Amino acid sequence: MYTKKAEGKAHATVVIVHGAGEHHGRYDWLTKQWNRNGYHVVLGDLPGQGKTAGLRGYIRSFEDYIYTIESWVEQAKAFELPIVLLGHSMGGLAAIRTIKERTLPICAVVLSSPCLGLVKEPPKALDRLTSLLNIVCPRLRLETNVEAGIGTRNEQIKARDAVDPLYNRKVSVRWYYELRKAMELAQEDRELPNIPFLVLQGGDDRIVNKHDVKAWFERLDVQSKEYKEWAHLYHEVFNEPERNEVFDYTLQYVQQQIHS
Repeated sequence: MYTKKAEGKAHATVVIVHGAGEHHGRYDWLTKQWNRNGYHVVLGDLPGQGKTAGLRGYIRSFEDYIYTIESWVEQAKAFELPIVLLGHSMGGLAAIRTIKERTLPICAVVLSSPCLGLVKEPPKALDRLTSLLNIVCPRLRLETNVEAGIGTRNEQIKARDAVDPLYNRKVSVRWYYELRKAMELAQEDRELPNIPFLVLQGGDDRIVNKHDVKAWFERLDVQSKEYKEWAHLYHEVFNEPERNEVFDYTLQYVQQQIHS
């Protein structure tokens, strides 16, 4: 877990939850933007990713992520400021599940292309096989079917990812099983705490199915919610060439929530 303090007077604290295969270091640009605008940032590596101990791409259950996010929010409480939870992709899905299953003192949620459905759905036979393998060899790791470089159009980010030793491109059978189960639970849930939600979605996302995200958003039963789809942007909206515009939009939204 890492804490990056705001430059000057702080207005709030942002807890950032990264996506699958990633680590907190990929959010250095986003962290600096929050810091420069007067926001503390708490973030870290989720279990089985980045510099955490244990088998890469493996979790015992999705509860591992929930426990970790809860501990990051607990750390953010030390600043005694409003807390915003920001989750990207699988981190967005984990944020949803954490909000559902824990009572968190947060004033707003920002979801960036949350993993609520996949563009390339695996064959049904693979799902059945995964259910079996999850019992007999849950730690077996396989290559993902996500092509390298399709998360963003930003060539600098793609070049950095290509040589990043912490970027994990293999997942365990157990991880995949838990991901599928978490997506199903998120889509089935109709009730979440009445917290303001901002959903940012890439209009040309090649990884997460934007239609599943929009359908989830339409069913979301909270008093205040906002959906913003960025046409032509890929999955990682905070890494795209237009990321300054995306951040400014998000910053304005968060400012409205903490001052309302």
